Amino acid sequence: MTTAQDKPRILTGDTPTGRLHLGHWVGSLENRLNLQDDYDCYFILANMHAYTTRADKPDEIRSDTIEIVRDYLAAGIDPQRSTIFLQTEVPAIAELTWFFAMLLGYGRLMRNPTIKTEIEVKGLGDQYSFGFLMYAVGQIADILAFRPKYVPVGVDQVPHIEMTREIARRFNQVYCDVDPNKVSDEEQTQAGGVFPIPEALVGRIARLVGTDGKNKMSKSLNNAIFLSDTPKVVKKKVNKIFTGRQNPTDPGNPDNALFEYVTAFIHDEARVAELRDRYARGDNIGDGEIKAEVGDAINELLDPMRERRAQYEGNDDIIIDILRDGTRRANELAEDTLASAKQAMRLDYFPRTLTCG
Repeated sequence: MTTAQDKPRILTGDTPTGRLHLGHWVGSLENRLNLQDDYDCYFILANMHAYTTRADKPDEIRSDTIEIVRDYLAAGIDPQRSTIFLQTEVPAIAELTWFFAMLLGYGRLMRNPTIKTEIEVKGLGDQYSFGFLMYAVGQIADILAFRPKYVPVGVDQVPHIEMTREIARRFNQVYCDVDPNKVSDEEQTQAGGVFPIPEALVGRIARLVGTDGKNKMSKSLNNAIFLSDTPKVVKKKVNKIFTGRQNPTDPGNPDNALFEYVTAFIHDEARVAELRDRYARGDNIGDGEIKAEVGDAINELLDPMRERRAQYEGNDDIIIDILRDGTRRANELAEDTLASAKQAMRLDYFPRTLTCG
C-alpha cells in the first residue's frame, strides 16, 4: 500500500480574500483535485497574508477563511487524502520567514513582477505596509516549510516560485555547503541540502479573463463568477461578457473573452472548433447563443459542487474540525523542517516540542 510518505509532496493554497471563482478553478484548483491520489497534498489557508492589505478587517478575514474551506470541500478536496491547514497556527512558518528574509535582498524582492502588479491593481501606491513586502518572504516560507516537489499555481504566481527556488538554493549553499554550480537542483538534498528546489505546476488556463472582457478575473474588480454562484447568477454574469460584436451575421474574431470561456468550459473539441469557425465566418450565430451554451457548461461543472457545498452550509464546527486535524499534521512536518534548518544554522541548542490543541 502506498502511503503519504511514499508520494511526492505538493504545497499550494489561497489567501482568504473572498470566495473562490472560476479563475481559481482553471488556474490551480482542478489541478489539485487531479493530484490528490498520487501526491501528498498540503493546502494552506494563508490567513496571515490577508492582513497585509486588510489588517483592519479581522472578521471578514475569518469569514473568508471558513468560506474557502467550504469551496475546497465543494470542489472535491478530500480532507482524508489532503491536508488543509491554517497558516497562523503553524509557528514554524513565521520563524522560517525571518531566516529567509536574511537571504533575500530588497532589490531582488522589488523586482518580483507579481508584487509590482499587486501594488498597481490594488492601488496601494507607496502606502503599503512593511508586512505587504514581508508577505512575499512569508510565501517562500509557506512553501519551503513543507519541502514540496511541486507547487500548483496560476501563471501570475510563477515569479514567486522562482524566488522560492533561489532562496532554497541560497540556504543550502550558505548553511549546508551545497555548491549550486556543481550540484543540480534535483540533487540538492542528496548533497546535504535541507530544502529541495520546488517546481511550479501551472493550470491548463494560465489566466482567465473576467466577465468585463479585459481584466483577470478578480473579486475586487467585480468581474468574477464564483464557484458558489447559483445557476441563475452564472447565466446573468456570462451574458455580461463583452465582445463588441453587434450582429450574428457579422464575421467575428474568436480570439476574444467569450471564446476563452468556450475553450475553458466546453470540453467537446469538435464543438469548440465548430463554434469558432461559424463565429469567424458570421454564420448566423449570435453571442447570445454561444453565451447560453457556455452558461450551461459552467453550471454543469458547478452543479456537483453546489450539492457538496450544501452539506457544509451553516455548520462552522465541521470546518474547524477539518482545519484542526489538518493543522496538527502540518505542524508535525513543518516542525521537522524547522529543526533541520536550525540544525544547519547552528541554532539547535536543545530540542523543542510543539503542543497543539
